[in-house]
Amino acid sequence: MFTLHSNFKPTGDQPTAIAGLENGIKQGLKNQVLLGVTGSGKTFTMANIIRDLNIPTLIISHNKTLAGQLYQEFREFFPDNAVSYFVSYYDYYQPEAYIASSDTYIEKEAEINELIDKLRLQASTNIMTRRDVVVVASVSCIYNIGSPAEYGKFTSRIQIGEPADWTYIGKRLIELLYSRSEFDFKRGTYRIRGNYMDIYPAYEDFAWRVYSEAGKVSKLVKFEPLTGRETEVASEKDKKTAFDFIMIYPAKHYLMDPAIFKPTEQKIRQDLHEEYEALKKMNRIVEAERLLRRTNYDLEMIKEIGYVNGIENYSRYFDGRKPGDKPYSLLDYFKEAYGDDFLVFIDESHMTMPQIRGMFNGDHARKKMLIDFGFRLQAAYDNRPLRFEEFYQIPPKLVYVSATPNEWEIEQAHESAKGTMQKKDSPGSRSGVDAHPDEKYNGVVEQLIRPTGIIDPKIEVRPAKDEIQDLIKEVEMRAKRGEKILVTTLTKKTAEDLTDYLKERNVKAEYLHSDILTLERSNILENLRKGNYDVLIGVNLLREGLDLPEVYLVAILDADREGFLRSRTSLIQTMGRAARNVSGEVIMYADKITGSMKEAIDEINRRREYQTEYNKKHNITPKTVFKPIREKIIDQAEELIISDRVDVQYTPDVLTKIHADGMTAFDKTKMVKKLEREMKKQADQMNFELAIAIRNKITELKD
Repeated sequence: MFTLHSNFKPTGDQPTAIAGLENGIKQGLKNQVLLGVTGSGKTFTMANIIRDLNIPTLIISHNKTLAGQLYQEFREFFPDNAVSYFVSYYDYYQPEAYIASSDTYIEKEAEINELIDKLRLQASTNIMTRRDVVVVASVSCIYNIGSPAEYGKFTSRIQIGEPADWTYIGKRLIELLYSRSEFDFKRGTYRIRGNYMDIYPAYEDFAWRVYSEAGKVSKLVKFEPLTGRETEVASEKDKKTAFDFIMIYPAKHYLMDPAIFKPTEQKIRQDLHEEYEALKKMNRIVEAERLLRRTNYDLEMIKEIGYVNGIENYSRYFDGRKPGDKPYSLLDYFKEAYGDDFLVFIDESHMTMPQIRGMFNGDHARKKMLIDFGFRLQAAYDNRPLRFEEFYQIPPKLVYVSATPNEWEIEQAHESAKGTMQKKDSPGSRSGVDAHPDEKYNGVVEQLIRPTGIIDPKIEVRPAKDEIQDLIKEVEMRAKRGEKILVTTLTKKTAEDLTDYLKERNVKAEYLHSDILTLERSNILENLRKGNYDVLIGVNLLREGLDLPEVYLVAILDADREGFLRSRTSLIQTMGRAARNVSGEVIMYADKITGSMKEAIDEINRRREYQTEYNKKHNITPKTVFKPIREKIIDQAEELIISDRVDVQYTPDVLTKIHADGMTAFDKTKMVKKLEREMKKQADQMNFELAIAIRNKITELKD
């Protein structure tokens, strides 16, 4: 059961939108559109629908920054339910590739963010174990992650009163791709200490301690790995505990049942022999020998340790799929767990749907080169993202959410609504009982009114000739008043250079683009809200969905450069970032009014007129949005221990969260080295009070 926590109730045209979409979902409409302006509370509308219908939900966003923001919002709305985050877990990813023209093989190189990996595993585990699930995902959710049926089979149940055989339990954990680690206790590991075993699930923030007495499991303890503090205890003596067993799920998505390895290996070797001989017949001896050597190596690794880097390229065999069959994705986990009783929201659908359409072709082209030149078996083709038609068939109910939906989404919504009307008029229908109650409903609901009464921003067009100098004057003037500014450029280089130039003029500026680490993007946005920056400069990440009430001005450089970044849709979305503040304004720098600019300005003016009339009719005085700064996706105290890549600010509050209790010797040594580096850094910057506080923490850890 979903419990929505909010101090607000639906207002404006939110109630109409909620009722319309809920009725459409109940009547089985495949496609609907929520056309909602920036700041109209589309996320709140989605949350109300999830609560009212009590339905498991997948929300797909087109980039990690927006997915992170949505995850935080839904985590606030549903703190008692299973809200999960599923995005690509790479901080850096260079896919395996081959460039024939220069005979260059590029090995797969990836830097996995284990915190995001934890959240991915948590999402799949939640889906398989409960119904009150909301998963916020990026488009990576359409990629192959292995069979949900196989994932569900790989579990280890540990129950009070059963034999405490550490050898057997350890062997089972290794089959689930956990590893034994006596000193570096982290997610996906276990350790044995005399009469108890510690297990740190790969998908949780806590660990389990299993006690043995007289050869049986006598007690189960849930504890914090960082501090060692016990949070829940279940024992054979205490009959009032809420649980008497724990279930451990796999540490990775790709698994292989040892029982099926032999027949699977035979099939792989059969295909290897056929493809090897085919290459030799084409007189491609080098490619044939390369394929034989690489595949044999992979098979030996899988046989010995159950895993190999690139095991996903053999997933078709392990999943029992035929050549060309669609892979298993996160959507299949929803299908496996809930059948047709789940909902999919496509957030910022005008961007997300084209991404979903384009994923397959790019992946296929890269794989073709690898297969043609003997680096992979043809089975690698089937380790891929879903084709669009495969994706489209899985969700039983789709709602496209955007301020600027594409024509295709609107057409699909119209077709679904038309089908409902035909169903109403069909012989045997009971006076429209089976149809949407609104006979004029076309599958699209508009949400143009903001709960705060704020109307869309005023737009001013200025010459592009001296745009940088004019922008700097505007920025400096507003920064003195404490107003926040967003600036969108056409290139990353321009964003970085402009940021450096503003910093030289003592303006607190930062840039935001795709090279920034996933979790750091959310931190940069948070720091803008806190006042650490006055100006945020970006290319394409300052468009959809960013919730920044402190922004007074959005400046669009080179607005008359027709193209993707300056299309009607992009301009409307970018201008919407100034619609959270009563004093929001937009400056477009252009020497001419392009067709895209005219269409965007006309649409904003149409909405302004509608919103102004609504406010007059209902005596509404617009008010700037005030929102608390949300918790980070990953708690900073956890970042301290686990990730060397995260730029942590060692404030006194953060230092108090670091405790020696519960740390292994390895963790303490690692932390002391980090703190010593930070102490020297703070001393060099003459922050002596903080340096002393860090020194005291180092002494505490050493003692």
